[in-house]
Amino acid sequence: AQSRTPIPPVTDADRAAVYTSHSGHQVHDSAINSYFVADKLEWQDANDGSALAWDLSGWIGGDIDRLLLRSEGERTNGKTEEAEVQALWGHAVSSSWDVVAGARQDFKPGAPQTWAAFGLQGQAISDLDVEATAFIGDAGQTAARLEADYDLLLTNDLILQPTGELNFYGKNDPQRGNGSGLSTSEFGLRLRYEITPQFAPYVGVTWNRSYGKTADYAREDDEDVAQARLVVGLRLWF
Repeated sequence: AQSRTPIPPVTDADRAAVYTSHSGHQVHDSAINSYFVADKLEWQDANDGSALAWDLSGWIGGDIDRLLLRSEGERTNGKTEEAEVQALWGHAVSSSWDVVAGARQDFKPGAPQTWAAFGLQGQAISDLDVEATAFIGDAGQTAARLEADYDLLLTNDLILQPTGELNFYGKNDPQRGNGSGLSTSEFGLRLRYEITPQFAPYVGVTWNRSYGKTADYAREDDEDVAQARLVVGLRLWF
């Protein structure tokens, strides 16, 4: 039987009022929004001393085009071992995927190096975030990085996050300790408790490994080829 009070059609205003992006910010066709997250701000129990590591990212822009910022690095015993910053333009090609292009600046290890960067980022399946980026650097050096993480909800506030990262290089770079082919991998497992969605302490463990010529360079410098680390940190977003 027909309803006595017909349900009105959903309008664009209704959709804008209820639809939010995965970052928790309201989505509008022409609005300028922003989202920044410290996915990792952590202390690590490394074999050669205590380390502080960070992995920061964010964006500002609209639904289709955005300025993306990324930074990651590590300090061990007060010395910066790795540090980089990326500035990218992101363009949505679907509801789940963006193409990205821009620049990456390495500060450590070795002498500073600038790269052109291009790639994809998005969600392969629900809550599986993926970044695949290729780089072209000085003297014809090339590199690629594949990153992925997944949020597994154990309860509303307790979240288990597996992560993975693979780094590849086109040719050997002895100055920076990078060998051609698969260079390094890092896999992690972090358990965080969201006191609020914006503030979440966590504990976890990471496994790092070097391969091929990269492992040879590490041995020459009396560094570990593989190690596991206990990590304690905070995840913040705003």
